[in-house]
Parts: sequence; structure tokens; C-alpha cells
Amino acid sequence: MSNFFLRFLAVFFITVLSACSYKPIFSENNYNFEINEIIFSGERYVNRIIKNKLGLIKKEKDQDKKKYNLLINTNKKKLIVSKDSKGDPLKFDLIITTYYEINYEEKLLFKKEVIKNKVYNNDIDKFKLEQNEKIILENLSEKISETIISSIINLDDN
Repeated sequence: MSNFFLRFLAVFFITVLSACSYKPIFSENNYNFEINEIIFSGERYVNRIIKNKLGLIKKEKDQDKKKYNLLINTNKKKLIVSKDSKGDPLKFDLIITTYYEINYEEKLLFKKEVIKNKVYNNDIDKFKLEQNEKIILENLSEKISETIISSIINLDDN
């Protein structure tokens, strides 16, 4: 009886998990707009991540789509939040500040400043600390790009 139950349970989980249709929110290309030009300044690594994320919005030959231009300025700061009794850092705060403007036909439609941050622990292994910072930087940058896409979608809905 136990063997039958385990088989049933395995088949049940496989069926439930395969029936789930996961679809990323911002990966669809069915937007009513496209991004014509993006001008970046500031932190190069953050800009590259944002550019890759915004690159999911494909340019098509559809003349009915609105073509937006973006101006994006990023800044990264790494602050020491706390120190131990020797003065060595215990926690850091990684802050990404992004200022962006959305233009349509040479007119400024929207501008906003977005600040994303993450507090994390120091690590004795500097390589591991650097890899952790890289992952945090990528996650924060992707959240910023999603905020920019959401802003354009909200503008486009109006």
C-alpha cells in the first residue's frame, strides 16, 4: 500500500507542476509602444543590466506604436552601516539611485528618481563578498528596469 501511495503522490506532483504555466511579466513583446532611443550616463554595469532588460521590448515595423526616448542616469554608492569593535565593517548598504526621463516626440512626458538599496553582511572571503555584491547589484538594477517599463506602460494606458 505504501508503494502505491508513493507512486500516486509522484504522479500527482508531476501533473500539478507541469500544468502550471509560468510566464515572466515583462518578457512579453505585445506592448503598444517601443523604445526608440536610450541615452545612458553614470554607472556602466548598472546601465548594461537596464539596457539588456529594456532590450526585451522589440522594435517592430508597426507604425501605430508610440516610440519613446529615454534618458537614464545611474549612480551607485556603497556605505558602511555598522562596524565591529576593531573598526572593521560588519554590514554594508548598496544604494542605486536612478533618474530617468521619458520623452515622446521631443516632449518630456515623465521624469522620476528611483532609489533602491540592500543592506548585506560583510564576508571574510573577499571573492564571495564581491560575488554577493554583483548579485545584489543585478537584482536592484532589474527592479529599476521593471519600474521604468511600468512607468511607460502607465503612460501608454492614459
